[in-house]
Amino acid sequence: MLLIRTLQPLIEQVLPQQKITLLLGARRTGKTELLRVLYQARKDNTLWLNGEDMDTAVLLEYRSEANYRRVLGGKILLIIDEAQYVPDIAQKAKLMIDTIAPLHIILTGSSAFDLAQMGEPLVGRSRTFQLFPLSYAEWKQQEDALQTRQLLEEKLIYGNYPELSKLPGTEQKENYLKHLVNTYLLRDILAFESIRNAQKLKDLLVLLAHQIGAEVSLDELGRQLGMSKNTVERYLDLLSKVFVVHGRSGFSANLRKEVVKSKRWYFHDNGIRNALLNDFSPLALRPDKGMLWEQHFINERMKYNHYLGNPPESYFWRTYDQQEIDLVEVHNRQIAAFECKWKEGPAKAPIAFAKAYPDAVFNVAHPGNYEAWLGATTNQT
Repeated sequence: MLLIRTLQPLIEQVLPQQKITLLLGARRTGKTELLRVLYQARKDNTLWLNGEDMDTAVLLEYRSEANYRRVLGGKILLIIDEAQYVPDIAQKAKLMIDTIAPLHIILTGSSAFDLAQMGEPLVGRSRTFQLFPLSYAEWKQQEDALQTRQLLEEKLIYGNYPELSKLPGTEQKENYLKHLVNTYLLRDILAFESIRNAQKLKDLLVLLAHQIGAEVSLDELGRQLGMSKNTVERYLDLLSKVFVVHGRSGFSANLRKEVVKSKRWYFHDNGIRNALLNDFSPLALRPDKGMLWEQHFINERMKYNHYLGNPPESYFWRTYDQQEIDLVEVHNRQIAAFECKWKEGPAKAPIAFAKAYPDAVFNVAHPGNYEAWLGATTNQT
């Protein structure tokens, strides 16, 4: 069964517009496959180019309206996969979209570096979409309710990369994830900013993998890695821009005792985190199952909100006397709080939080109810 990615209808809606679509996401999340679906439905009117092919750069090298009209040959949709490899692609796309109509252009890239390269000249002419590993809603297309519950533990261990659904056994999945970490993900990072020490970067990722759901001290990471705080901060920024990790700051509106200066870091995918630790042991044997559940729910909530458009600001909350909440979302001044619990059971909002934010909605997300906040029911915050 071919999964329909959530972004597909969203991108299809903008294709009639005289605009440029930027499609970003980590490698192997399915950008090219999504493009193929769009292409197959429109191939008579579409030109597909691969930015990694040197012939593409030669084809687009001469920046003139006449050249690009010749290249397009009357096509009204231009797709350039891995467009960041084409020199000056933003200026070239801008010229095409400004002078040739009707035309829509889709450019893909594997990092926020690509957005920085392509985005500035395209202000007012572009729309950006980010593709994540498979989301809850996408998996549900080929699962019934029983399968979703049965396969949850597998997703906590192996994550949500699309290719995993085609691999029959655990050994194949483990090898795939290890290869993904050591080739595509680390390769992208090392390609930028003259980063040459792959081992230090991997050591940093391993340290982060042990600290899911905890505030991370840049000074302490620096001491453990033998590098400066500024270098650690720079590496974390790079890791964020290639969609390996994402950070959460502390939430505070009115209490001096709330923690706001440090961050918590999460991997975009559980499988990547476990591959870095080389730990794919069953959930029943793992002391970190709470970490895995927290990271999984936060990631799924992030995907859900992002695909809806206009996502909320996202934080954690903690006081210096150790009252804490895993996830706080703020949207139009409305506050929704989520505590992630692997085991189902009653829980109340911390006293300090309830007093400081009496209008906030407090939720406990566990395997028995989490689907309610991912679009499975109308009972969503």
